[in-house]
This record gives sequence, C-alpha cells and structure tokens, in this order.
Amino acid sequence: MTPLPDLDSLSREDMKSLILALYEQVRILTARAAELEAQLEKPAKNSGNSSMPPSKDFKANTSKRKGDKRKRKGPRRGSLGRKGQNRPLAENPDEIMRVMAKQCGQCSGPLNEADQTLHHAYDKVDIPPVRPTVTRVEIYKGLCPDCLQTTKPSAVPEGMEEGSPFSLNIVAIALYLRFIHAISYERLVRLFRDLFGFVISEGGLNALFQRAKPHFDRQVADILARLRKSRVVYSDETSVRIDGVNWWNWVFQNDDIVLHVIRRTRARKVVEEVLDGHRPALWVSDLYGPQQGHADAWQICLSHQLRDCQYAIDAGDKVFAPRMKRLLLRAFVIAKRRQQLAPATRRSYRSRLNRDLDAALARTVQHKDGRRLQKRYRKHRASLFTFLDHSEIAADNNSSERTLRPTAMTESLCTSFSSI
Repeated sequence: MTPLPDLDSLSREDMKSLILALYEQVRILTARAAELEAQLEKPAKNSGNSSMPPSKDFKANTSKRKGDKRKRKGPRRGSLGRKGQNRPLAENPDEIMRVMAKQCGQCSGPLNEADQTLHHAYDKVDIPPVRPTVTRVEIYKGLCPDCLQTTKPSAVPEGMEEGSPFSLNIVAIALYLRFIHAISYERLVRLFRDLFGFVISEGGLNALFQRAKPHFDRQVADILARLRKSRVVYSDETSVRIDGVNWWNWVFQNDDIVLHVIRRTRARKVVEEVLDGHRPALWVSDLYGPQQGHADAWQICLSHQLRDCQYAIDAGDKVFAPRMKRLLLRAFVIAKRRQQLAPATRRSYRSRLNRDLDAALARTVQHKDGRRLQKRYRKHRASLFTFLDHSEIAADNNSSERTLRPTAMTESLCTSFSSI
C-alpha cells in the first residue's frame, strides 16, 4: 500500500487530486464488496440444482447411536438377496466328486456304492492360478545338398509373427480393462504382474493400444456413416485431460449407435465436421449454443431445466421457478408413457402444457434468477415439449450423460480414440 503523503505540504491542487484518487478507490472497493456479498447469498450448487455430479455433493457424517434398533432395510451384507435362495448348480461341472459312506453309522456294517443314493449336492467354484504361456519361435535355415543354397521358411504360423511378444488375447484383455473398466496404466501394469504373472510397462501398454487401433477403423467408419443417415441424434460433450491438456469428448448417439469424438475445441465446427452436411430430423441436447440448430426439430433436455429451476428456487424465486418446476415434472410423467399414448392424446397433453406455460410466462417476476429463466423459455418455448410431437425421442438427454460418464471417471484417454 502506498504511504500517505505529508498532507501539510500538499498544495490545493495536489490535495484535490489525492481526494479524487481515494474516492475512486473507495468506489471500486465498495462495488467489489457488494459483488462478493451477493455471491455469498447465492445457494450452493449441487447435483439437484446444477449439472454437478452427485459424487461432488456434500455428504454429512452419519452416526449410529448406541442402542439404535432401527431395522436394516434389505438383505445383510454377504447374503444372496432373498431368504432361502441358493446359487444354482452348474449345468456342466468340470469335475464331479462323489463322497460316499464306507460303513453304516449304526451297526458299522460295510456299505457299497449300490447301497447309496444321492442325498445332497453343491458346487465349489475355483479359478486356477493364471500363468502366461510362452512359445519360443525358432527360425531355421536349411542348406540344399544339391545346389548348396541356403533357404529359410517363407512364413511362420498365423499369430506367431515377429514383432510384439504379446498375443491378441493380451491386447483384448488390456483394451477391456482399460476402456470398459477405466483402469489406469499404472494399475494395469500391477494387475498384469500380480494376477497374470508377466511384466509389461506403461509404454508397452500404449504400444498395444496403438497396435489395436487399425482394427477398429472400419467399425468406426461404419458407425460414422450410419450417424450421417440417422433421423434422431442425441448429443453432449464433456471435458477430458489428455497429456495434461484439456480436450473435449463429444458424443453422438441414438438407440442404435454411439460415436465418441475427441477434439481440442468445444466449438460448433465439431458438430458440422461430424455430420458433414447431414441434417437429422430430431436433435436432443442441452442449451449449449454449438448444440443448437442442427436438426429440423429440437428437444431441450428437461433434466437440465429442472435442475436450473431448483437453483432459482434455492436462490429465492417464489413466483416463476416453482410453477415452472411443477410444469416440467408433469411433462416427465407424460414422457414416461408417451409411446403408449395415441397421437390425439399427445396433442391434447401438449396443448395443456402450452396453456400452463403461457400462464407462467405472463407472470410478473422480480427475482433475477426467475427473470432469467422466464426470458429463456420465452425464447425456446417451441422446443420444450417436442417429445409429444415425436414420441421416438425422450424428454431428456440422460442417455448421452450416461454414455459420457465412463469418460468423466477416467483421468485421461488413449489418443487412439481421438480421430474418426
């Protein structure tokens, strides 16, 4: 902080300049303080009023008081789920062990196999120790006794070619554990060492994935071609970290296909590149700008809107957001059985929802969060209930969020999935 000058030595003009400078500082600090106080009054965001995942919600400590005799709900840990339920016997056991009595328990008389019948049977399941099978490939060359020329084999058996020492089975296991179960490179190295008994480095794993990539190119091209003919597209995007840099994982999916695209940008050009001129009939997404305008009709994800309404309620809006939340909840109830409703019934429901929406939009709203939502729905009202005109689409984009969830759980992705 600049020390205060000697006021007695200041001229009138210098004193005036000092006062004006201090006044400007006070004005700036007062505005900043008001801004910070307003932020303190805002409700905390959680999975119920924003897109924050439930894993980041605050969870209070639970304590079981001494003498608490509340009944446990559901089966106890370790049970099979229902009282009296047993694991079914295997249809084709690998081995059968017959345990028979050698003598009578009363008179000690000998018992033969013919004297005994099956009384009880159960299975014991085991996994034998897993050890890698190593095949040493030795290439010989022969010396022709007639022409004295040296000859080597023209080929080796399929799968035994020189190069990577790891078989396609190991590649498949590594791909499955990495991309289905989101196991990190470091843990994969330990898993292969401890469970399968052989050593592979993180670099070796990456080489496996790069080796596998060309085998997926044809399937990816087929998925992309089908996407560019799809009538319905659900889309979403989430951030991912690759080599310490922020990228974006876009997903385009419907009931038949799922396509992930990794790009450095979150811009509209990603969608345009993927669609390559195709315009679907129906698009389902959130309100993010680059997700808009790609289809003939658009269904806004109502799950996002429900959370936004809840945030406005938490922030203090008592006029618009509560009414809009009830309207959205009614829409969800209808959406669950939309495919069983006749077209005339769906049109009737849409008319009622639109009528109630008109009433909500006509209300005078003072709270800033309520006004913000009201302005939004005035702009996008035509896309709130598209699912009632086209029953093949859902009222939310939860399917895309579920598809992206494994990506969000993984710290980084192999760059073999960054191209289409």
